[in-house]
Amino acid sequence: MTVAIDIPDELVQRLRAQWGDVPRKALEAVAVEAYRGGALTAAEVQELLRLSTRWDTETFLKRSMAHLDYTQEDLTRDLEELRRLRAS
Repeated sequence: MTVAIDIPDELVQRLRAQWGDVPRKALEAVAVEAYRGGALTAAEVQELLRLSTRWDTETFLKRSMAHLDYTQEDLTRDLEELRRLRAS
Protein backbone atom coordinates (compact mmCIF):
# COMPACT_ATOMS: atom_id res chain seq x y z
CA MET A 1 0.00 0.00 0.00
CA THR A 2 1.14 3.48 -0.76
CA VAL A 3 0.06 6.29 1.54
CA ALA A 4 0.44 9.92 0.50
CA ILE A 5 0.37 12.88 2.85
CA ASP A 6 0.21 16.53 1.87
CA ILE A 7 2.70 18.75 3.70
CA PRO A 8 3.14 22.42 2.77
CA ASP A 9 6.46 23.09 1.01
CA GLU A 10 7.76 25.45 3.69
CA LEU A 11 7.21 22.79 6.35
CA VAL A 12 8.80 20.08 4.22
CA GLN A 13 11.91 22.25 3.89
CA ARG A 14 12.18 22.60 7.68
CA LEU A 15 11.51 18.92 8.24
CA ARG A 16 14.05 17.93 5.60
CA ALA A 17 16.64 20.23 7.20
CA GLN A 18 16.16 18.49 10.55
CA TRP A 19 15.33 14.94 9.51
CA GLY A 20 16.81 14.46 6.08
CA ASP A 21 14.60 11.69 4.69
CA VAL A 22 11.05 12.89 5.46
CA PRO A 23 9.23 9.84 4.02
CA ARG A 24 11.41 7.50 6.09
CA LYS A 25 10.77 9.50 9.26
CA ALA A 26 7.03 9.41 8.57
CA LEU A 27 7.17 5.62 8.13
CA GLU A 28 9.17 5.30 11.36
CA ALA A 29 6.57 7.41 13.19
CA VAL A 30 3.80 5.11 11.97
CA ALA A 31 5.79 2.04 13.05
CA VAL A 32 6.47 3.45 16.53
CA GLU A 33 2.86 4.45 17.15
CA ALA A 34 1.58 1.11 15.85
CA TYR A 35 4.01 -0.73 18.15
CA ARG A 36 3.06 1.41 21.16
CA GLY A 37 -0.62 0.79 20.46
CA GLY A 38 -0.16 -2.95 20.06
CA ALA A 39 -1.09 -2.99 16.37
CA LEU A 40 2.39 -4.21 15.37
CA THR A 41 4.86 -6.55 17.03
CA ALA A 42 8.58 -5.86 17.12
CA ALA A 43 9.03 -8.41 14.33
CA GLU A 44 6.48 -6.57 12.22
CA VAL A 45 8.23 -3.25 12.90
CA GLN A 46 11.44 -4.90 11.70
CA GLU A 47 9.72 -6.06 8.53
CA LEU A 48 8.00 -2.71 7.88
CA LEU A 49 11.22 -0.74 8.29
CA ARG A 50 13.36 -3.41 6.61
CA LEU A 51 15.75 -3.54 9.55
CA SER A 52 18.45 -6.20 9.32
CA THR A 53 18.33 -7.74 12.77
CA ARG A 54 16.25 -7.98 15.89
CA TRP A 55 18.91 -5.94 17.66
CA ASP A 56 18.58 -3.15 15.10
CA THR A 57 14.85 -3.21 15.78
CA GLU A 58 15.32 -3.13 19.56
CA THR A 59 17.77 -0.23 19.20
CA PHE A 60 15.30 1.66 17.01
CA LEU A 61 12.43 1.09 19.44
CA LYS A 62 14.53 2.08 22.44
CA ARG A 63 15.76 5.23 20.69
CA SER A 64 12.12 6.02 19.88
CA MET A 65 11.17 5.44 23.52
CA ALA A 66 8.71 2.74 22.45
CA HIS A 67 9.32 0.42 25.34
CA LEU A 68 7.97 -3.07 25.67
CA ASP A 69 4.86 -3.14 27.83
CA TYR A 70 6.18 -5.79 30.21
CA THR A 71 4.61 -5.81 33.65
CA GLN A 72 5.69 -7.36 36.94
CA GLU A 73 3.00 -9.99 36.36
CA ASP A 74 4.54 -10.81 32.97
CA LEU A 75 7.95 -11.27 34.62
CA THR A 76 6.51 -13.45 37.38
CA ARG A 77 4.69 -15.63 34.83
CA ASP A 78 7.82 -15.96 32.69
CA LEU A 79 9.98 -16.88 35.68
CA GLU A 80 7.46 -19.51 36.78
CA GLU A 81 7.44 -20.97 33.29
CA LEU A 82 11.24 -21.01 33.17
CA ARG A 83 11.40 -22.81 36.52
CA ARG A 84 8.81 -25.33 35.30
CA LEU A 85 10.79 -26.01 32.12
CA ARG A 86 14.07 -26.39 34.00
CA ALA A 87 12.47 -28.89 36.38
CA SER A 88 11.27 -31.05 33.46
